Amino acid sequence: YVITLFTGSSLSDQIHQTPPDLFRKQNQTAEIHCSHTIDNYHQILWYKQSVDGSFQLLGYMWTNSANPEPGMAVKMKGGASKGQICTLILEELHLSSSAVYYCACSYHTPPKILPRATNC
Repeated sequence: YVITLFTGSSLSDQIHQTPPDLFRKQNQTAEIHCSHTIDNYHQILWYKQSVDGSFQLLGYMWTNSANPEPGMAVKMKGGASKGQICTLILEELHLSSSAVYYCACSYHTPPKILPRATNC
């Protein structure tokens, strides 16, 4: 069997995914790379769009920390900040691995603590 993996396209010229497509045999490994040129964005999320059109979050990279979703057979390496490369690693491919894979970058700020209200 041949496993076909495509990378999604972006309307932005600031997010880049490579390679555009991959062809692998069952049980082989595939790597997809993502980078961006956006200041202060330190998170890259990886999604899989299956043949039926559904999307699934595979995990995310926060700066240099990989966070795969529970139960997802993926690994991530690299970094998520501007100019870094984040790599999604899919091991032991099977027929259900045939899909379109997307990366997205995100801006994240910690929650702000609001001052306590006073009674009048």
